[in-house]
Formats: sequence, C-alpha cells, structure tokens
Amino acid sequence: MADRSRRGVCRECGARLAADNRGRLCSPCARNVTAQRGSAPQLPDAFWDSAEIVEVLAQRQFGKLLRAYRKAQIPEIKQTDLAVWLGLTQGQVSRIERGDTPTRDLDKLDRWARTLRIPQRCLWFTLSPDSPHAYVSAAPPSTLPPSTRADSQGGDVHRRQFLATTAFGVGASLLRPNGAKQPAPVPAGSIGSPEVDLVREMTGAFRRIDNRYGGAHSHTAVTSYITSTVEPMLNDTRSKNAARSELFGASAELHQLAGWMAYDTGQAETGRRHLRTAFRLCQEAGDDALGAEMLAGMSHHAAFHGSPDSAVDLALAARQTAKRVNAPALHAEAAVMEAHGLALRSDKRGSLAALREAENLFTAVDPTHLPTWLTYFDAAYLAAKFAHTFRDLGMAEDAEAFARRSLEMSAGYERGRLFNTALLASILADQGKVDESCAHGSLAVQMTGSVRSVRSAAYLADLARRLAPYGSHAGVGTLYRQLVDVGIPVPTR
Repeated sequence: MADRSRRGVCRECGARLAADNRGRLCSPCARNVTAQRGSAPQLPDAFWDSAEIVEVLAQRQFGKLLRAYRKAQIPEIKQTDLAVWLGLTQGQVSRIERGDTPTRDLDKLDRWARTLRIPQRCLWFTLSPDSPHAYVSAAPPSTLPPSTRADSQGGDVHRRQFLATTAFGVGASLLRPNGAKQPAPVPAGSIGSPEVDLVREMTGAFRRIDNRYGGAHSHTAVTSYITSTVEPMLNDTRSKNAARSELFGASAELHQLAGWMAYDTGQAETGRRHLRTAFRLCQEAGDDALGAEMLAGMSHHAAFHGSPDSAVDLALAARQTAKRVNAPALHAEAAVMEAHGLALRSDKRGSLAALREAENLFTAVDPTHLPTWLTYFDAAYLAAKFAHTFRDLGMAEDAEAFARRSLEMSAGYERGRLFNTALLASILADQGKVDESCAHGSLAVQMTGSVRSVRSAAYLADLARRLAPYGSHAGVGTLYRQLVDVGIPVPTR
C-alpha cells in the first residue's frame, strides 16, 4: 500500500498523479523538465515499433508522424515544445500536422528527423551523410563481443560467445507474439513428410510473390499462416518424429521469409525477431548451413539500418559457420556482407580484402547444388553487393561496372531490379553523369507501380539527395517531379 502511495505522488511537487499517469511526474512538472532539457529525448525502440507509430510511418507523411510522436508520449508533448525543438512556430507545427500540403523538402525532413532522433531504420528517406550513423537505434547492448580481427587478412575472430548465447531450445511460447491466442493442438503423431512438403511449397509461393511484388503484398498472409498452421505443428514436435528436423528447417525458412518481408515494409524490429526465431529453429533442426544464412541476413539488415559494427560482427559469425560446414556459396555471401560493413566503417583495406575473398570463394560455387533457400545467390546478386561496397568506399567507377552487371538478373526478381536500377542511378549521379542517372532513376520510379517496398522509397530518396548538386538541370527537375508524384521526398535547393 505504501509503495502505491509513493507512486501516486509527483516526485517533484508532491501533487497527486492522475489515474492514467504511468510516470513519476505530474504533467506540469514533466513539461517543465522537457522544456529545461531543450532537446528531444532519445526514445527506445519499443516506441518506434509501437502500432500507432508504425502505422503513420507507412503513410510517409511527416506531419502525421509529428502528431503521432507527440500523442504517443506520456505526458503528451505540446506543439509549442515541439516547435522549439524543430526551430518552428507553434502555428507552423500545427499546419504541418494537418498535412494540407505534405512536406517534400528533403533538407527539412532530414533536419527534423535528426532533431527528433528518429532511427534511420524507420524512415522512408536516407539521413544526410554529415551524420552517417546518428540515432540508429536505442537498442540494448549487443551480445556480440567487439571485433578482434587484427588486420585485413583475418586475425582472431571471437564469435563463439554469440553462438553459445543464442543456442537454446525453442518452445511454442517463443514463436507466438505476446498475447496471441494459443494455437489449436495437432493430434499426436500427425506430422510427417506431406505436412513438411506443404510448408515448403507455401514458402516457395510466398517467396515468388515477395521477389516479384515486394513484401507489402503478402506479409500479413505469411504471418497468419505461421500462426494458424505452422505453430500448431511445431507444438507437436517434442514427440519422437522422423520429420521433426525437417519441420524445424522448413519453419526456419518461412520465418526467414517473414523477416525479409517485414524488413521490406519498414518493420525492422519485427524482421529482426523473425530472423532470430529462424536462427534458433535452425539450431533445433541441426542445420548449421541454414543458420549461417540467417546470420548473413541479419548482417544485411544491420548494414541497411546504419549499424556497421553489428553488420561486420554478424558477417564474421556467418563466415565462421560457413567455413566449418564447407559451404563456399554461404562463405562468399558472408564475406561480401563483411566487406560492405567494413566499407561503412571506412575500412578500405579490410573491405577490399573481404571482397577478394568473396570473389575467390564464389569461383568454387556449383549453382546446380545450391539449396532452394540460396538459389537467389548468383553472379548478379554478388555484383550488386560489390557495387554497394565500392560506392560506399567512394570508388564510383568500380561501382558502376558491378551495378551494370547486377542488372543481368533472372526473371521474377522485379523488386531486386528496381533496387539495382536505383543503385546504378545513384552511382552515376556520384560521377556527374546526370542525364544517364536521371534516365535510370525514371525507370526505377516506373517500377514502383507494381512493387510495394519501403526499401524502394529509401533507394529513390537517396538518389534524389545525390542529384541535389545538379538541381538546376532539366532532367533532375523532371525526375524530382516524378518522385514527388509517388510520395518520395526531394531536396528543394
């Protein structure tokens, strides 16, 4: 009783707190503290991943995001306080929130996002390079030890701690979202090869849709299938069953796909959760190769969201496993992920060494013997990763050659073609090849009609920023208008 009494009183002024106030300060005191602070707080990942924030982020209107940002905090942030942080008037904040004319000025959006400490992973545009890794996330400390790679040729790599800390069994509760209804049990002994084959077939169908149209088209259907069909089967696998390992492996592939779909729709934390679950399912299945693929995927996500240290750590863990199981394709994939992470850390020597290793490893790959879940990894995919890496190293001419090679991809990968077209356009912009950059940028914009992907918006916003020095060029003006028409913010200068 005494404890409740203390919690019901403001620790600053002693006033009784409102019944719905979950904090330790009354609203006036909380506002005073906020005003005295003079800057926006660093909010946890849980705030940015909450349903109301994710919903407005998907709409890509900064005014709606500002309103949701204010309303979701306890106590609610006043427009006057927000105006002080952003260097605006209260009236300007009010007009922006109403969204009569959505803000498309990329410079303003960049400045506001950095002021409010919005993580890069949540945004549909890329933060300016003058603050390359600012406000990535308020995530808890990584379980990975610091990289101890002594030099670009290798050195000691200590990743056993990470693998050990994540190597624990998977129960049904782990696979269910908090508060989810308990799936209906499956009769004992009913899980066999036909059921596993069905999961793999469904995964294949969902994967084809994802590659062609983007994750937004079928993410909900995939998560529903996991909850209604796959989880009940996993609940039954504690019994001795010949298909047990196969089911865990098939379920891991499905969670991996769900993770990529979430990533593609801007739900970063959901994507990470799916990939972590997939990794643990791989351990249950005893499939180290598939587990290495999950680690490589996590590395990719980390690089995209501006966490190069995590990207390198995860890539090294994937390399360690791929080498142990003698999987050259996986080893090559992990090496190029490491190279990209090192490029983002401005480690040119280490990055180029990792690229050479990836190239050498790829020569040993037999494409006819790749597992189904790795068939996407071909020369075009590798070329795209090389292009990203060279671009981020500032080696635009080298990047261009690989970006052009990346467009020689197989049919059915329309989303990847959009990404790689925008990538080539950005590399051409870096070299001042404005006409050709705009031409490829226009092609990428046209592809957005059939591909629903938050990542595509990020690629195109990045292209717009790289073309900003050529804003007076007629082709750039035309491309900017096309981008605005599909909801992509562009610079105004």
